[in-house]
Amino acid sequence: MKRLALLTGILALAAPLALAQTSTWTSDPAHSEVDFSIRHLGISNVHGRFGKVAAAIAYNETDVTKSTVNATIDVGTVDTGEEARNNHLKTPDFFDVATLPTATFASTSVARDGANLKVSGNLTLHGVTKPVVLDVEGPSAPAPGMDHKPHSGFTATTTISRTAFGIGAKFPSAILGDDVKLTIELEVVKQ
Repeated sequence: MKRLALLTGILALAAPLALAQTSTWTSDPAHSEVDFSIRHLGISNVHGRFGKVAAAIAYNETDVTKSTVNATIDVGTVDTGEEARNNHLKTPDFFDVATLPTATFASTSVARDGANLKVSGNLTLHGVTKPVVLDVEGPSAPAPGMDHKPHSGFTATTTISRTAFGIGAKFPSAILGDDVKLTIELEVVKQ
């Protein structure tokens, strides 16, 4: 009888753990990127992208607010469609990719915002770490990919100050705007 009571007690304690499932999702490199836009001379927006993003999401399927995300962005993959500009962006004037080749994001909290999410975290870019809040749409309904694994998607946006991260400090905002709009597109695969 004591064994039955002990077994029942163990099962009762394990049940909440079984219900609180966390799954791991990783970014699909062929379908994930960080896009940016910044004002040039106050008259037009210049667009670019970082094409290599590696993200991992610990997704709590019962309570999304207990989920976490970590991402690494290869800053050396910067592409604005102009080779000369790309090469200049890689120099110490801007990203200094020889010394600081990656940017990272680590979430600190996830909150619901209506049908969307607000993901707060620390962005480290150009050797400087600052808190940022991402406005996130998603996750999309999972669908099977070519690899027969579930795929889902997220779109996140935020605006950062380039000078707060020490990027392009030689260039006044009349030449190069301070606000940089970021759009993160992540397709993730359940592991």
